Amino acid sequence: MASSSVGRRLAACLLNVSEARSKELVETVAKAALYNTEGVRREGTTVLNIFNDHDYNRSVITIVASIDSISEAILSACEQACGLIDMRAHTGVHPCMGAVDLIPIYPLGEEVGAEDCTKEALAVARGLTERVRGTSAFLFGWADSPLQRGLAHRRKEMGWFRKKLDLQAIRADVGPQPQTRFGLTGEPKVADNEGVGAGPYVMNCNVTIDTQDISLGRSIAKCIRESTPGGLPGVQVLALPHEGAVEIACNVESVKGNPPDHLIVGEQWPSFSISGESFCHAPASLITARVAEFAGRHGVSTKGTALVGFTPRECRGLAEFALSQGIAEFWKEQRRIRM
Repeated sequence: MASSSVGRRLAACLLNVSEARSKELVETVAKAALYNTEGVRREGTTVLNIFNDHDYNRSVITIVASIDSISEAILSACEQACGLIDMRAHTGVHPCMGAVDLIPIYPLGEEVGAEDCTKEALAVARGLTERVRGTSAFLFGWADSPLQRGLAHRRKEMGWFRKKLDLQAIRADVGPQPQTRFGLTGEPKVADNEGVGAGPYVMNCNVTIDTQDISLGRSIAKCIRESTPGGLPGVQVLALPHEGAVEIACNVESVKGNPPDHLIVGEQWPSFSISGESFCHAPASLITARVAEFAGRHGVSTKGTALVGFTPRECRGLAEFALSQGIAEFWKEQRRIRM
């Protein structure tokens, strides 16, 4: 039965889980966000998209619900993932620390503010460490009060991407001292470690360059990341081997205010507002053009660009449609629905 989305205070969670090679397992995790243990559907909740990457062995599940009810949907999905994914058997080129690796909550409109998302992110962090024994959580963004350190900052602090971690040097924000990078399955005392946070919407834009030269990929990544002079605002980048080529994998954070004047020539930066403040994000076309420019200097071409999920505006629009039509498992329907 369809239900109206008018008046909904919507938020999204782009849940990152460390599994992509078992479609059934990932869909079981997604469905846990939509249905309780008795199989009864949670009203006002939809899963818009499931993005799987075989080489990364990582999936991104886009969960949308009212900000007042999203934490329970997220917790149920996380519990299911922690119970099903055994990190001791995990292989994949994308770095990760746990079965559930990242839990970001984003507002999808003016009606939801930073305080709302922070409250729910903290509820998820506390709830998961209580429900899943041995779990630790690291906070970022609005949820990391008072510092509000970004995800890239926290990952660097904790050595998120190092092959060998000094776990004794890491202090979790919520939960016990981390013991291992493993998930739960088969050994109830091992820990699962995840980042939980909130902030303005973050997109994922991945550009593939036609080479296997990872050092070239890393030099391109350095050129376009925000921390490099002349880099793109809000863009955090990794270069990873992917399907016989190199992927320039970008987290595209929304930035407050307007883009610098020199970056808007011929490029429209999508914008939105949160609690009366304006935000914008670098368009995928600009990121692709920059990667192509730097790769071209070395005689290398690009093979394509993939947007993981949606832009903030697309996410809001699709969520309103899915909820108004009563579609819970929207990821199964999106290919036949033309918006």
